[in-house]
Amino acid sequence: MATAYYTHPACRVHDMGAGHPESPQRLDAIADHLIATGLLVALDAREAGAVCERDLELAHDAGYVAALRTFMQQVDERGTRRSLDADTVAGPGTWQAALHAAGAAVAATDAVLDGEVENAFCAVRPPGHHATRRQAMGFCFFNNVAIAARHALEVRGLDRVAIVDFDVHHGNGTEDIVAGDERLLMVSFFQHPLYPNSGTCPASDNLLNVPLPPYTKGPEVRKMIEALWLPRLEAFEPQMIFISAGFDAHRDDELGQLGLVEADYAWITERIKRVAERHANGRIVSCLEGGYNLGALARSVASHLRVLADVAR
Repeated sequence: MATAYYTHPACRVHDMGAGHPESPQRLDAIADHLIATGLLVALDAREAGAVCERDLELAHDAGYVAALRTFMQQVDERGTRRSLDADTVAGPGTWQAALHAAGAAVAATDAVLDGEVENAFCAVRPPGHHATRRQAMGFCFFNNVAIAARHALEVRGLDRVAIVDFDVHHGNGTEDIVAGDERLLMVSFFQHPLYPNSGTCPASDNLLNVPLPPYTKGPEVRKMIEALWLPRLEAFEPQMIFISAGFDAHRDDELGQLGLVEADYAWITERIKRVAERHANGRIVSCLEGGYNLGALARSVASHLRVLADVAR
């Protein structure tokens, strides 16, 4: 079966200002590279719809959703940007971008569970894994992966799903949302110390966080995954796997100091895919998180997608 590739033009409109690393050009770089390499034609390209509010409230407090909606409507009406924190800025169009980013994750989940495609990648922004149940932060407004994972459980009736997060930053928002929910296993690695300076003491037993020191390279990451991640994932036997696919642990990305390269992302994806094939009928939904060096981001996404779609170089 095919690999779906979800995106939406609204995700390109969200703009936090000149010089901000989480820029619209990130999606352009990915799309241009996929076209140039011919990989895009191997994917089932789909346009994401907006998420519905009941799905947002599977992961976020209803009061937070309402307050953010009001805030974003004011931004749209005034036509000027407003900051929620030092890193997270809303501008005209941000609300629609956030709705379509989360909507892509939910639509991808449904498409995979309905057997339309084997797996899916969501090329969307804003990213999501720093958004907590009640707070926007770290470039994130809604937690796309957590929303999709809860949709799989609450709406689609799965019993166990796993979240794999390989962004260079700790997915504190996802941890806040899923901690203590034994239907969910979250495994992650991240550089420590680094923003948001959390994750070294997991909040509950369904979380496996692996802090890595700066300048850790691919071979060490692979050994850790073999020793720690894979045994937990195999024992959990997830019925579906969600990926917070951040590519800012690449050695060329200046927002972190880890040393991964494209081959490492391919290797990680292959190992995740093997688990999914054994326990989840191959069902994977991957959502873009970080990755700010445009060339490294585009190449790394392509490596990730080649494995998901079984496309040789």
